[in-house]
Amino acid sequence: MQGYNVIAVFSENADKVLMCKRRKNPYKGLSNFVGGKIEENETGLDAAYRELEEETAITKNDIILSHLMDFTYYLQNCYLEVYVGKLNKTIDICGDENELYWSAADKDFFDVTQYAGEGNIGHIMMHIDMFREELLNAFL
Repeated sequence: MQGYNVIAVFSENADKVLMCKRRKNPYKGLSNFVGGKIEENETGLDAAYRELEEETAITKNDIILSHLMDFTYYLQNCYLEVYVGKLNKTIDICGDENELYWSAADKDFFDVTQYAGEGNIGHIMMHIDMFREELLNAFL
C-alpha cells in the first residue's frame, strides 16, 4: 500500500495556512496542502519534513510537525498521513512544483470547486480548529 502525506502549515501567528495550487492531476487547478509520497523505508514524519523542504524550503528548524490523522483508501490501495505545524518565524516560501500561497485560515475549505480532496481539507481544518490551542499555541 502506497503512503502519501499532506502538511497543514500555519503562519507564525496562525492566521494563515499555506496552500498550493496543483499544476497536475489529480486535482489539477485546485488548492491543496503541500505534501507528497512516502518513500520505501522512510517514516511518515521523515517524509513529511522532506516533502515540506522540497516543496517550500521550510526546514525542521522552522516548524515542529504533529501527526494529526490518517486516511486509508482501500480501493485505491493507498493511505494519507496528515501533519500540522506552525512556523516559528517569518520565512520566505519558495518552490516550483506548485504555485504556493498563503490563505486566510477561515475560508470554506469544503468548497470542492476550489479545494482538492472531496472535502477532506475542510474536515482536516475542522479538526485543527477543534484542537487549535493544543496544536498551534503549543509552539508559541
